[in-house]
Amino acid sequence: MEQVVPVKSSERYVILDVLRGLALLGIALANYPEFSLYTFQSPSAIAQMSTSSVDYLLRWFLLVFVDGKFYTLFSLLFGIGFFMIMNNAARKGNSGMLIFYRRMILLMIIGFLHLMFIWSGDILMLYALLGMLLPLFWRMSNRGLLVCAGILLVFPIVVDGMASLAQIRLAEPAVRQQWYYCSLYGITEQNFGYWLRDASTYEKVFQFLIQGAWVRVQEFVDGNRYFKVLGLFLIGFYIGRNRLYACLDQWQDKLRLVVRYGVLVGLPLSVLYAWSGMKNHPWGTVGHTVIYTASVYLMGLTYLCGVCLLYLKWKDLKCWRYLATPGRMALTNYISQSVIGMFLFYGIGLGWGAQIGLCYTELIVLFVYGSQMVASRLWLTLFQFGPLEWIWRMLTYGRWFHLVNQQKNSSP
Repeated sequence: MEQVVPVKSSERYVILDVLRGLALLGIALANYPEFSLYTFQSPSAIAQMSTSSVDYLLRWFLLVFVDGKFYTLFSLLFGIGFFMIMNNAARKGNSGMLIFYRRMILLMIIGFLHLMFIWSGDILMLYALLGMLLPLFWRMSNRGLLVCAGILLVFPIVVDGMASLAQIRLAEPAVRQQWYYCSLYGITEQNFGYWLRDASTYEKVFQFLIQGAWVRVQEFVDGNRYFKVLGLFLIGFYIGRNRLYACLDQWQDKLRLVVRYGVLVGLPLSVLYAWSGMKNHPWGTVGHTVIYTASVYLMGLTYLCGVCLLYLKWKDLKCWRYLATPGRMALTNYISQSVIGMFLFYGIGLGWGAQIGLCYTELIVLFVYGSQMVASRLWLTLFQFGPLEWIWRMLTYGRWFHLVNQQKNSSP
């Protein structure tokens, strides 16, 4: 039986790395307003900022074009990656289940450490836990995958409807736990938005992260995130199983159709979603969830298909290589975005948090991401994997992999 090893660089598909790189940018645009503590500021504090009028327009832009769309894209890519891991093992005469579960357990540990010690907005732990369910769908038909995915993506509407009728909040236990730890450490509604900026020691940061972990549980439960992510995983699995990324030329008409529907239907619905978000959900939680379901997934797929069409038309553009390199180091770059955010905005670093508006926050994102593109390209010129990817692979496969790039004159 041939030994199972990770996908080689020569077997990688550039378009997948490009999409991962783009997803990393979108995720940073969505996450950094929390790192800068802008999200936690009161309406009066936001109104007093010098950039308040520009920030208002930018909030609209982010809700229309960013919110939810890039985590949709990232989740689809995770599903594709799952298929590639399992298929790689199956081709070499191994079921791959042991390797897959080892990989998920390690990702769960990484996610837990990220959640508890760096940033409360971690998504990796949820990905790992839901990823462990994916082998259950390994032998399911293509039609079955898409039907299950559709049910999972729509099911949050049912859950929110039932919770609304019963007048209950499913995340209430997590809310109580959050405020228990807040009261334990002296975190109040008044100092909540400034706590991390004023934290001069890591102990203070860690206290906020403990209650923040419970906030993350609230977000997952209130947003029915587990149903959504698993549904997107299954669509990604379908894409991977049918190798749609490997024969994009044959799917150009379908790609154009998705983009057309995304522009004509998804974009107006996304504007409606942004209006609902800016007006604090005037049609209630159920109405907002309906709009989310109808807009966000379609826009995420539109981004995926639109980038594929642009890639097919202009494959020789150098920009693809620069987008692909951070995508090849997605885990390292995702975690490093959090570390950089801590350094820039928290009191244990530069302490910029709660002092700058949304537009400056997003300008910082562009600078950070641009730096990651350059750093990733330089790193992959010398090394085969990102540092965290290297450690993850070795622990997954239980063997040593050379980090230094053995190929002369190689470039990412």
